[in-house]
Amino acid sequence: MLSRLFRRLFVKALEKAFEAGELRFFAALEPLREEDAFRRHLALVRRAEWVVYAKPPFAGPDQVLDYVGRYTHRVALSNDRLLDIEDGEVRFRWKDYRQGGRQKVMTLEADEFIRRFLLHVLPDRFQRIRYYGLLGNRHRGPKLARCRALLGVPEPEPDDTVKDYRDRCEELTGVSLWECPVCRHGRMIQVEVLEPGAPRPPIQDTS
Repeated sequence: MLSRLFRRLFVKALEKAFEAGELRFFAALEPLREEDAFRRHLALVRRAEWVVYAKPPFAGPDQVLDYVGRYTHRVALSNDRLLDIEDGEVRFRWKDYRQGGRQKVMTLEADEFIRRFLLHVLPDRFQRIRYYGLLGNRHRGPKLARCRALLGVPEPEPDDTVKDYRDRCEELTGVSLWECPVCRHGRMIQVEVLEPGAPRPPIQDTS
């Protein structure tokens, strides 16, 4: 299953890159510049059985489930562990499991903190949790409504307590995302969402 998943995602990414003109072919691969040749090559790749290297964990499957289970319904770093953001540095608490889970404080440059945090973000089209049956995303609404009707259970009341992320950010950091960062008086509103620009062509190495 893992082999076929990686194969599908990899081939799809290759197709997308080819259509966007982001692939470059040299030497023996030059014929693949032609679309028909490229499609024939991908057809061969799709029929090949990929090998995904996986080895058993040192501490057994229970330890793996315990580790992965910490991230299924939450982010890698909760807000209460952030202590300070100042002068381009981030201070936060972490547990040193080599010393029995002792609480320590680490300070990182903002860029390094963001880099480490993004290591826990899944690549595009990967999902941490997949629901099946009644909870499958595709038909969850109608099926759950049908279950409630059969069981005589009323529809749940809508949750009006969910706050806008900008209000939540102001509560946690004291910085308002509504306020104009220039004049400090105007209110920021969304006017337009800009589409990403075309990718730049890669710089050829002529050394």
